[in-house]
Amino acid sequence: MRWWPDRSEARAAHGTGVAAAARAGLAARGVLYLLIAALALRIALIDGSEQADRGGAVQELAERPFGRVLVWAVGIGLIGMALWRLSEAVFGGAGPDDSKARKRLLSAVRFVFYSAVAGSVIAFAAGERSSGAGSTDEQSRDATARVLDWPGGQALVAAAGAGVAAAGVWITVRAATRAYRRHLKPAQMSPATRRTVDVLGVGGGVSRGLVFAAAGGFAIRAAVTYDPDHAKGLDDTLRTFADTPAGPWLLAVVAVGLALFGLFSLAMVRWRNF
Repeated sequence: MRWWPDRSEARAAHGTGVAAAARAGLAARGVLYLLIAALALRIALIDGSEQADRGGAVQELAERPFGRVLVWAVGIGLIGMALWRLSEAVFGGAGPDDSKARKRLLSAVRFVFYSAVAGSVIAFAAGERSSGAGSTDEQSRDATARVLDWPGGQALVAAAGAGVAAAGVWITVRAATRAYRRHLKPAQMSPATRRTVDVLGVGGGVSRGLVFAAAGGFAIRAAVTYDPDHAKGLDDTLRTFADTPAGPWLLAVVAVGLALFGLFSLAMVRWRNF
């Protein structure tokens, strides 16, 4: 009698675990983006004072009935997202090209990012109210100020800003070209479902990419001017859209786009191939 699974059984168990972690992570990401979008829309239409970023979303969630339980659930889901990306970095992803070194490196970067986000949300759920609900604007300015004081700090901040801006352009292009389709299960989707997912994926991805690109541009400006106050987190970046000639309506459009991305993340829980 065998007391251990054979290699195929181990692979199947690993795949099931990865899929469960990924679905939990996508659901948590979707909830956060829907909350951020609601806060941004409130700012655009009512001139609210809330933080339209991860911290504001976590605080908003905590104020709901069973809020602490919900925050814990989101934090655990984000841990699942981090573990999914770690698995892709180590073992490769499900896509035909996801085992290439470039894809694995990208997954490793995502693992670091989602680990940090999950850690801050879990810390908030555990009672450190200055963690998960901290302002991303303050965090961005503080981090920029520290790095600017390093030898070669201006170059480092400029490079980081350029990286974030490039990521925004990359996200936008991939959304516009519907690159996400190669990860879907088309045989299980009706034509109406595919059209709906395309609306969510394109609209949501383009809006998300625009926000990333703008945040990267502000970081570059902070490096050029040697002024960390020019660095902006998600909240200040979103508010900047309301200061354009288009006024708060541009922020409202971006907020709707972020809501679409939240719904797209939730749709991926069902329709993505892991």
